[in-house]
Amino acid sequence: MGSFSGHSSDHSLSDVHESVDTTKPRKGLRRFLAFAGPAYLVSVGYMDPGNWATDLQGGAQFGYQLIWVLLMSNLMALLLQGLSARLGIVRRRDLAQANRETYPPLVNFCLYILAELAIAACDLAEVLGMAIGIQLLTGLPVLYGVLFTVLDTFLLFYLQKLGIRKMEAFIIALVGVIGLSFLVQLIIAKPHMGDVVKGFVPTALNNEALYIAVGIIGATVMPHNLYLHSALVQTRKIGRDSFAIKQALRFNLADSAVALNAAFLVNAAILILAASVFHTSGNTSVASLEDAHRLLEPMLGSTLAPALFAIALIAAGQSSTVTGTLAGQIVMEGYLQLRINPLLRRLLTRLIAIVPAVLVILIYGDQELDALLVLSQVILSLQLGFAIIPLIHFVSDKKTMGEFVIRWHVKVAAWIVTAVLIFLNVNMVLDQARELFASEGRLVQKSLTIAAGLVFSWLFIMMTFLPFIQRRRARQSAMHGESKPLTNLAIPAISKIAIALDFGGNDEKLIAHAISQGDKRVSYLLLHIVETVSARYLGAAADDEETRKDQQRLHYYASQLQALGYEVETALGYKDRVNEIVRLVKTSDAGLLVMGAHRHTGLKDFLYGATVDQVRHKLVIPILIVN
Repeated sequence: MGSFSGHSSDHSLSDVHESVDTTKPRKGLRRFLAFAGPAYLVSVGYMDPGNWATDLQGGAQFGYQLIWVLLMSNLMALLLQGLSARLGIVRRRDLAQANRETYPPLVNFCLYILAELAIAACDLAEVLGMAIGIQLLTGLPVLYGVLFTVLDTFLLFYLQKLGIRKMEAFIIALVGVIGLSFLVQLIIAKPHMGDVVKGFVPTALNNEALYIAVGIIGATVMPHNLYLHSALVQTRKIGRDSFAIKQALRFNLADSAVALNAAFLVNAAILILAASVFHTSGNTSVASLEDAHRLLEPMLGSTLAPALFAIALIAAGQSSTVTGTLAGQIVMEGYLQLRINPLLRRLLTRLIAIVPAVLVILIYGDQELDALLVLSQVILSLQLGFAIIPLIHFVSDKKTMGEFVIRWHVKVAAWIVTAVLIFLNVNMVLDQARELFASEGRLVQKSLTIAAGLVFSWLFIMMTFLPFIQRRRARQSAMHGESKPLTNLAIPAISKIAIALDFGGNDEKLIAHAISQGDKRVSYLLLHIVETVSARYLGAAADDEETRKDQQRLHYYASQLQALGYEVETALGYKDRVNEIVRLVKTSDAGLLVMGAHRHTGLKDFLYGATVDQVRHKLVIPILIVN
């Protein structure tokens, strides 16, 4: 995985693609363990330092009230990560590759930029979390800690060279450290279990609680994890028969359930710890990791708790660095079909995260870091719809998923989850926008907000409805049925050709085309519809000047054709043009009709009528349209 490759690959994470063989015969737990691993790499994104900031704020400010939001987020995560794994297992495509194959280039470019922003926001949380953890444990200034995090790039590079299984083992070990640390802290804190249980009951949220709730959802259900999971499941080599795919889906679902529920327990532990220690004691303003660390010792009466807090924070930041790099590699290769050295990719991702962190520290100091952490999670939440909607489209497509297409109730649940997320995000954005537009001045910010809103709306519409349109076109094209051999090319002989003349400049062309179809073997009917006022009212009894001239012109054409040896009849119709043409053709028993088209549309169709369209729907014989 560490080698440089300048070419594109059809495989996601090509250096470790199908590197773990699950097709070897195994029994019992060993069969499951062959598949276990990808969900644990994904789960670290659900317990990264960004989660800590939102969970701490939620617990300190609102007590146990937001536990139900965590539970709802975890259920959403289980559903969506299951869909992501299904896409990778069945189609052997990650989400970025599937997007590239489905959407036009401009939409894909926008989705790529949003995915990169999500990865940068996630990496920002990891950088800040690790730096704060190092400061809490060692006293090293946060700015130095931020710069120090560049070094973990090389640790990750080494892990990647060892292979996917070694990396998974390292991550699971760090997850174990986090879980054990919070288990000990909860035992020391002794939360009131009755209040904890009440927190699972959904309650109404005010604007402030909604902002934190959206941050919690953004920190829990991460858009880049959907890209990541659909690629990581492809590190397992599986059979391509139906039984093997079903087995892979089943074991990956179990893997996701174990890993994501572990992440839920960690997040719940952080929120419960903050609620039981800070909220119940009146310290509702605790919103920073540093405040939480400083208050743990005096409030719990233990020096072990703050040390474990800092160790767990470092472990969370360190484990989360893996997801950013791998997701970045997947997104870049999938959308751009571009592979670069993973070390260079990691350095670029880390620098994108470090620059805003360093700027905030230099301009505002350490006190704004936790606000930056929460903001990073809100940014993640805002990107969610742009990852979830394409994912649902792909796993709902019968053509590409075959028998493994999701069932209707799963589809309904997925769209409901998407609607809830989009509603929460739009509601939060509108609240923020209302505050902005209610303020004086700030013209640049307002203009940028409007422009961003228009771009996001366009992208949302394209991303949501284009797959529906494509599937409908595919169905319409499939309605023609399978190709059949041409066994009967004989057509009935035509004995009479009708020619509808309008006495414009194209009469000669119409007659010429008619003769080319029948020559002297058939007879011809020259017809014209009189549309004068008297003809409309009197029909064939009309004897006005125009009717007489029309009759003379028909006879003039007929006499010339008869002199050339053609058999010709004439007929005038009256009143309604369409119905009269149809009547005359049917009564003459003509086998072909030749008509002229004026090539006008829209308003001119309304003014002059769309004769050709209406006539062809009322006749069953062939009609030759001459422009």
